Amino acid sequence: MHGWIADGCGRSSVKNSLAVLVRVMEQAVRDGIIDHNPARVVGWQLEYKQAEDELDDPRSLALPNWAALVELADALVERSADRYRGWGEVVLFAACTATRIGEVSGVRAGDIDRDTWIWNVRRQTTPGPGGLIDKGTKGKRARKVPLIEEIRGLVGQRLEALKDKPMDRLFTGPRGGRITTAVLRDATHWDEVVTRLGYEHLRRHDLRHTGLTWMADAGVPVHVLRKIAGHGSLTTTQRYLHPDARSITEAGEALSLHLSDRRSPDGPRLRAV
Repeated sequence: MHGWIADGCGRSSVKNSLAVLVRVMEQAVRDGIIDHNPARVVGWQLEYKQAEDELDDPRSLALPNWAALVELADALVERSADRYRGWGEVVLFAACTATRIGEVSGVRAGDIDRDTWIWNVRRQTTPGPGGLIDKGTKGKRARKVPLIEEIRGLVGQRLEALKDKPMDRLFTGPRGGRITTAVLRDATHWDEVVTRLGYEHLRRHDLRHTGLTWMADAGVPVHVLRKIAGHGSLTTTQRYLHPDARSITEAGEALSLHLSDRRSPDGPRLRAV
């Protein structure tokens, strides 16, 4: 259900899909195959309401700063049973690249350009090994994402370990498996950790909101931010902008300067039409 909402499926699509699943699972219950109907999801309308509110103000879901992100990553590693550093590295990578956990788990060594430190996020449309399409990239927009200095060290170490293996995944679980949002949640006791840190409503997908908010505050132009995010609509990207009083004042000063240059003796003259 969370995956459907995150992928932007409409309410009617979810409702109709659940209706079919409920009927199929009810027959399985009657046949004694299962004990209860797992498709009877309660409260999904409230989940949609929360998702709509987040779209109106995604900035409210962002972590406040780099220190908070590092603290979260370290706490997740410490709480996991195996204390696998990879759990924290996935969180850092997702937040700093403003991407989804599924996309992070799908990145391969050959997707990273070490000369420019750009990650080529690819959308897989043809079946890979075993005839399957990688769910981490299925339906997502192909785009280029910059890798900031704060995460180049951990990325470089993993690339060194995967020399001559461009198709191997950069991030995997402790046993080499694919990291999904559910795997990360269960392995690190996510809900418990974020509650203890004071981020009760923080979900794995909100790491993407953190990255986009930070980029917007850093002054990344909205049209560039849209490309990095892979948004279909510019309106979605604009929700990450924070036009404070200073930026509004600077906009007015910029316009005044532009007009004064146009009126200067050495500049082009405006004429009445």
